Amino acid sequence: MTQVQALYDFTGEPETTELSITAGEVLTLLNTEIGEGWWEGRNAKGQTGLFPAAYVKKLTPEESVPTKMAPAAPRYDQAADEWGDQHYSANDNYQRGTSQDDGWDDDWDDDTYSEIGPGHQQNTKPAGHQPLAPLPGMPINDYHQHIDDTASAFSSAGTVRKNKFAPSSKISGESYLLGTLNVEVPEADKVHIVQSEDSFAWTPVTQPYSVTVASPKKESKFKGIKSFIAYQLTPSFNNIQVSRRYKHFDWLHERLQEKFTLIPIPPLPDKQISGRYDEQLIERRRVQLQEFVDWMCKHPVLSKCEVWQHFLTCTDEKRWKAGKRQAERDNLLGLNYCISIVVPERALLPSQVDHVVDQCHTFINSMDTSVKSVTNMCITQAKKFQGPYKVDCQKVGEAFYSLGNSLSLDEGSVVSTSKLTSAIKMTGGAYIEIGRMYEEQPKWDWEPLGDKFHLYKGIVGSFPDTLANHKSAIQKKKECERLGAENKMESAQLNEVLRRTDVISYALLAEINHFKSQRTEDLKATMQKFLRQQITFYQKIVHKLENTLQQYEQ
Repeated sequence: MTQVQALYDFTGEPETTELSITAGEVLTLLNTEIGEGWWEGRNAKGQTGLFPAAYVKKLTPEESVPTKMAPAAPRYDQAADEWGDQHYSANDNYQRGTSQDDGWDDDWDDDTYSEIGPGHQQNTKPAGHQPLAPLPGMPINDYHQHIDDTASAFSSAGTVRKNKFAPSSKISGESYLLGTLNVEVPEADKVHIVQSEDSFAWTPVTQPYSVTVASPKKESKFKGIKSFIAYQLTPSFNNIQVSRRYKHFDWLHERLQEKFTLIPIPPLPDKQISGRYDEQLIERRRVQLQEFVDWMCKHPVLSKCEVWQHFLTCTDEKRWKAGKRQAERDNLLGLNYCISIVVPERALLPSQVDHVVDQCHTFINSMDTSVKSVTNMCITQAKKFQGPYKVDCQKVGEAFYSLGNSLSLDEGSVVSTSKLTSAIKMTGGAYIEIGRMYEEQPKWDWEPLGDKFHLYKGIVGSFPDTLANHKSAIQKKKECERLGAENKMESAQLNEVLRRTDVISYALLAEINHFKSQRTEDLKATMQKFLRQQITFYQKIVHKLENTLQQYEQ
């Protein structure tokens, strides 16, 4: 039988088939066909169960059983290969063809270990760069952000955006700019940009709707071997509930990123290596999925796109397969989607576009730093409320309560201290209760604020890609203008390139204006809700202390 050695500690979830392993431990490998990045093995105690394939390495027959030692950090490309052996993404299905079974619940993606998005080049890390080994419970995003600061930008959902102008890329902009893509777009699928005073905007949503993400529940497959959490989505336009796993959201997110390179896609919750069934984690993930869904519903373009509507409404497995294959064969990806966009006839002045783009670039750089700062602050404050602040209040309460107990030992003295003793004990109890209030408070203010800024961290973090795509189109336009000046491109073709570049610029301006109006409304409501919760919290503390003070006046 093949043996494997654990590279990292892994703690299996209670009441599941997962097997806890310790770094350095040698196990007997029983089954590598479980799928979704899992292997089955047996430890020295005879216990069997599942563990992540990337947490172990196979031992050759010549290798003796090693002694337990601290694991060395794996090479990035090696770690990626180990994950990749077990990872099946939606894009992989596309590349393998559609003849294979691609049903709703098959293994075309993984909600726990799908670390590396399609199109990622594993040889992009700088020479000599050693990544940190992932720690159990550590969001995969946090692990990968150390891998390569100069590689392609990561999305907030943990995937890597493709180079939109790579010659071999399916999402190339040249086919649109040069008019070589011949695709007819039905009138109903076209997206219009309208002018409002001196700005441009997507045509507003004519029939607003909302989607509720609720009732996360644990389900299983493979006859109970693999467990997962399913979330129930209910759109307001039909009130028909659909069940979606995190991996289904992940597949959708990849499709949206490929299709809309001029529209930043809202992020998903960070992926987790462990703790997937922790109730707090499940609820935080549900809230962040709700933020994702809310942003999609409010966006004039994303809210109407076919793949999103398919995701929200499909309840039939056969229809899902057909829609999934259609989305993966979509020709209108990246800048090619601009064929669907109808813009005003007036040509844009380069100076006008350059001014807005430069201003947006400066703003996004500043906003990115600020949003990350607020997000980290929310995490820090939540930890302080549930840790030091709570403990300090309880220590104060215990000290006062101890004083009251001491005074109660002298109740037989000439001067009665019973009322004072009772009041001091009540003071101690009040501070202990305030400590409990501190522990509970973050779920009402700091965590919702952090969830909102998690959304903005992802959107703001995607804007540099959007600006880079526009810049690439402008550079291509300048190349064509140079060819035209050298009589190497016909004037009719050059004019078509200029018109199509304007469409791209119109789309960028419309998206910038949408983001501006949306964040103004969104952040105002968020800050108002946060401050109201803060005021309510401290009013409760004041009320409790005032009631305690009255005990000394009796």
